[in-house]
Amino acid sequence: MFLAPRHEEILQLAKEHGRVLVEDLVARFNVTPQTIRKDLNDLCDQRLLTRIHGGALLPSGIENMEYEARRDLLAEEKRGIGRAAAELIPNKASLFINIGTTTEAVSDALLDHKDLMVITNNINVANRMRVYPAFEVIIAGGVVRGSDGGIVGEAAVDFIRQFKVDYAVIGVSAIDEDGSLFDFDLREVKVAQAIMANSRHVILVSDSSKFERSAPVRIGHVSGVDTFITDRCPSGNFRAVCRDSNVRLIEACV
Repeated sequence: MFLAPRHEEILQLAKEHGRVLVEDLVARFNVTPQTIRKDLNDLCDQRLLTRIHGGALLPSGIENMEYEARRDLLAEEKRGIGRAAAELIPNKASLFINIGTTTEAVSDALLDHKDLMVITNNINVANRMRVYPAFEVIIAGGVVRGSDGGIVGEAAVDFIRQFKVDYAVIGVSAIDEDGSLFDFDLREVKVAQAIMANSRHVILVSDSSKFERSAPVRIGHVSGVDTFITDRCPSGNFRAVCRDSNVRLIEACV
């Protein structure tokens, strides 16, 4: 497929960062907002991008975007979410931390805590926290995904079921306005469900872009968590679902 040079560069930026914004592209290319909107509409017509308010995303499809792109997407917002989650977790707590770039931001924010027992199926989290002598880090066994260091499969589910912890920190790939939570990998979903079932307080962490995405495998419903932390909640319907389900909603960047 032939693309104009600017279209090629816009698409590459979207692959690197997960999304592109009109105002950023206007500054980068020194063209009018109308020109950039037309570029984005053309790329969306070719199903290379998906339009959102103020910009465009890579299409979700049935594949998750590359790990590095996900880590860079809304990085500052994820750090804010991580700090807000860490404030809820006291010293000497036991907790699960599952797969995801936002859950990794929580692990970063926990590094000044003391005497934590951290059980994780995320190699990146284990590697980051293992060097701190104040933490006991326990890692699940199972199949290691090369794409992001996540450990999945029935062995990981059986491992998780051996514990009952104070807190769980979980992420998702997509959120529906009705409160449904979704991911891409059935094996990962089964581990997340086991983590939720074996925790006294479930903290869901997710940036606001997850409201703009879709994924095929249902994890459950937000009513199954205790606290939801995001940078901002763009959906009034979802906000109402949280209220009706007695889920505490924290907007870390508002």
